[in-house]
Amino acid sequence: MYVAIEGVIGVGKTSLARLLQHTFKSNILLEIFEENPFLSKFYEDRVRYAFQTQMFFLLSRYYQQRRSAPKLLEENNPLISDYTFSKDALFAQITLDGDELEMYGQLHSVLAEKIPSPDLVVYLRATTDVLMQRITLRDRPYERSMERAYIDTVNNAYDAFFLKEETQASVLVIDSNELDFVHSENDLQWIENNIRQKLHLPPFQPELPVNELGSSS
Repeated sequence: MYVAIEGVIGVGKTSLARLLQHTFKSNILLEIFEENPFLSKFYEDRVRYAFQTQMFFLLSRYYQQRRSAPKLLEENNPLISDYTFSKDALFAQITLDGDELEMYGQLHSVLAEKIPSPDLVVYLRATTDVLMQRITLRDRPYERSMERAYIDTVNNAYDAFFLKEETQASVLVIDSNELDFVHSENDLQWIENNIRQKLHLPPFQPELPVNELGSSS
């Protein structure tokens, strides 16, 4: 079983991945994003540093996924990751254009062929206002200059991509606006149950139809 958690900055991908690691007794693969030397500069001047930031992320994520994911999967334990390799292309569509986007796209296509695909992508959704609140609360220095308009653009791009894929067996969409899976065991168990149900992994509790939920015995 290989499950990847996806979502916009601040939605709680890494927190959920760590919690699910314990739940599923899995290996874990976490994105190494703080090593990008262009990241803080990108948030200050996105136009100037977009290409350098994007290329560093692309090669860094490729190296990690190509080296680590197959090795972890060979151990025959579940694997939980807090990102997918394909997320890079979503950001590139937002931050790059012209020749830079074309060059990036060609390289991404070649590298993506060598990356193992997850059995399930869990897409954590949240409104832009909720994302901004969570970004403010965690108070990472390089995120302090983030503009709401940029996060909103990224959020819309994620929705456009993953909601389109929601009907596919490999995508599970979770609305996290009202969830607190870090502090609520019930919320975490609800997510776990949905993952098990999507992957047909026992034990899970099937969701009852709405009319049955409202009936009385």
